[in-house]
This record gives sequence, structure tokens and C-alpha cells, in this order.
Amino acid sequence: MRKWLLLLILATGPLWADPQVPPVYRGTDTAGPVSVGDFEWFKVFQDSQLQALVRTALQQNPDLRTAMARVEAAEANLGITHAKQSPDITLTADYNSNGVTTNSPGFFKGLEPRTVTLGGLVLNLLSYEIDVWGRLRNQTNAARLQLVASAADRQAVMSVVVSDVASDYFNLIEMDAELDIERRTLATRLDSLNIITAREQGGLATMLDVRQGQELVDQAQITMTQTQQHIEDAENNLELLLGNPPAPVTRATLVAQTEPPEVPAGLPSTLLFRRPDIRSAEANLEATRYLVKSARAAFLPEFSLTGFLGLQSSRLANLFTRGSYENGINPTISGALSPREALQANLALARANQKVALIQYEASVVTALHDVSNALVDHAAARELRTQQEALVQTLQERSRLAYLRYNGGVDTLLNALDADRDLFNAQLSAAQARRDELLTLVQLYRALGGGWQP
Repeated sequence: MRKWLLLLILATGPLWADPQVPPVYRGTDTAGPVSVGDFEWFKVFQDSQLQALVRTALQQNPDLRTAMARVEAAEANLGITHAKQSPDITLTADYNSNGVTTNSPGFFKGLEPRTVTLGGLVLNLLSYEIDVWGRLRNQTNAARLQLVASAADRQAVMSVVVSDVASDYFNLIEMDAELDIERRTLATRLDSLNIITAREQGGLATMLDVRQGQELVDQAQITMTQTQQHIEDAENNLELLLGNPPAPVTRATLVAQTEPPEVPAGLPSTLLFRRPDIRSAEANLEATRYLVKSARAAFLPEFSLTGFLGLQSSRLANLFTRGSYENGINPTISGALSPREALQANLALARANQKVALIQYEASVVTALHDVSNALVDHAAARELRTQQEALVQTLQERSRLAYLRYNGGVDTLLNALDADRDLFNAQLSAAQARRDELLTLVQLYRALGGGWQP
């Protein structure tokens, strides 16, 4: 036998090494065994209203239900592939009744009526292949790993869905905070406009001052209308993620959110076990190894067993007697050397798919490291920016109070008071957005770390 034929039957190990990961993530100076990605999502995000929305999404989201159906399809495919390793058994039974009459034309004339009954019970072994070289076994192993990949893909979809729900929720309650700021600002500006109008009527202010005060009132009303529109759109988008028709969303407030904890990132090597996209890529890569083995085994001869075991009788009454037993066994060996071009092309395709899977696996690891590093940097910056923005709001609140005191006391112009009012309004909106951004970066970091989005 040729040397290449002997090499084909040798077991082959994986053609890749474990990916190299740094000892710590860029964006943090320390690494420990504990990671926020190991915590359940309801321990990280403790808003009870958000938790209710997440649980609804886990049950009803269309993308997640589709991913579950794909897992079921992969389970069915595994069953089909595994069934090929067992013989196909066919059960048959026949009953025939024939006869002619004395009035039949031609050469049948003159014959007496007769009836023939034939019964049969046969168990057929239809070309059962004895899997000597493991071709079918490797296909089954590949299908099993593809099922693992499908389950990991479902968890990846779950991660996307739940993180989107959390992100949309935080955006929504931030817009609620903006609307509250705009309402309070509008009330303050209406009070100021009343004071300015009274001063103009008393000759202490000009009509220009009145128009400037009215401008701030109009701007606040326009901004409120736009924010209310955005809130309703955000509610509809959130209900879409939940698989519900458009409706209002029950929710808490931005100020009610607990302070995000100091986030431990953990060890980069744990990403290989926690991130569902990495687990899926690894399972697909391992499946291609078995498919390559199966393609190699296709070069070798096939051992098949064809036959039947059954009962045959001319009458049903005698079907189960000893003389009705019959059988036939036909073992065969068939060589697969003639279509070598097709087999070589199939093997080349399996190897190419393995290279693609290896590249995708390596890319998923590198992408995960970048995701975590970016999320760490963004979260640290968002926390610092939120602290600075809140300090700025306190400063501008005091400035606005003093500016209006000076204007009402006649020692300063209205322009300085209006400028202080605008700056305070913008700073308050920015502080709310900074608070939201900190929460959003926590969501992204938890997702990047492969956080446990399980129900």
C-alpha cells in the first residue's frame, strides 16, 4: 500500500497553539482573579425596573428566539449525523390475493377460480457501513462541536440583546432627567421674565431686556418639545427589543441609580472561557479538525454490510413457522480510489475551512482584548468626567444665583445674568449625560468581559 495511504490513517492533533494574551489589560495596572464579568447581571445592574425589562427580553426578544431555534436545528443535525453510524432497518409486510373466473376470455377459459396469499416480514440492513476509519464518527464529533458553537452563539446574541436593553434604558432615564431639568429651568425663566417685565413697567429695565428674557423661555419650551418626542421614540425602541408593541415604559430615575462599583477587570486569560464569541469560534475551529479527519478517511476503502433477516410464506397462517425463516448477508469492501480528484478537492476544502476558522478564532481573541481595553479606558474617563461635570454645575449654580442678585440689586446688567443662566442649563444637561455615559461604559465593559447574561 502506498505511503500516502498509511499517513492518512494517522491521528492528527490540532494545528494551532493557545493564543498569547497579555498578563493585564491595557487601561488597568493590576490584574486579579476576580472580575466583574463573573458576576450575574442582576448583581451589577440593581435597578428593579431594568431587571424586569431584561427578563422580558430574555423570554420574548425575536433575535434571541431565533438563536434558540438555531440551537434546536443544530441538535437535530447532530441526531441525523449520529444516526448514520447505525444500520437502517426496514419493516415490510405484503399480502396479495389473485384469482380468475371460469368466464375469462382466451387461454384462461375453463380454469377454476383460485386465490394465492403471500405474506412477508423482512428486516433489511440497507448498506450499513462499518466505520473502520472513523469517517462517520468524525462527522458526528464535528456536528457535536457545531452544536456547542450554536449554543455559544445564542449566548452571544443574549449578550447583545440584554446590553442593548440596558443601554436603551439608561438613555431613556437620562432623557427623563433632561426633561426634568428643562421643566425646572422653564419655571425659573418664567419667574425671571415676570420680574424683568415688572422692572420694565417700572422704568428700571428696557424692552430689550424683556425680549431677551422671553427668548430664554421660548428656547426652553422648544427643547422640552424635542425631548418629549425623543423619549417616546426611545420607549418604542425599547419595547421593540422586548418583542412588545409600542407602549410607555415603566422605569426609575437617573438619580436613583446606584453608584457603579470599582470595576475589577480580572485576568485576560479568563476571556477565553467567558466570552461566548470566543467559545463559538473555538468550537467551530475544533469541528473543522474532525471534518479534515473525515475527509482524509474518505480516501480509504469502505466496509459495508448489506443483507436482510425475515420471514416469507405463501400463506399468512404459515408465516411464523420454522420453514418461513430466510436471511441474506452480503459484506462488501468498496474502494474509493477512482474519484481521487473529487476527494482531494473535498479534503482541500476542509483544510481551507480550517484555516478560515483558525483566523477567525485568533481574530476573536484579539478583538476581545481590544474591546476590554477600550471599555476600561472609556469607563475611567467617563467616571472622571462625571465628577468634574457635577463640580461645574455646583459652581454655575452659585454664579447664576449671584448674577441675578446683582441684576435685581441694580449693580449688574441682565446680560451677565442671562449668560449665567444659559451656562448653568447646559452644564446640568451635560452632567446628566455624563452620568448616563458612565452607566453605558459599565454596560460595554461588562459585555466586553463576557459578563454572565444568563437568566
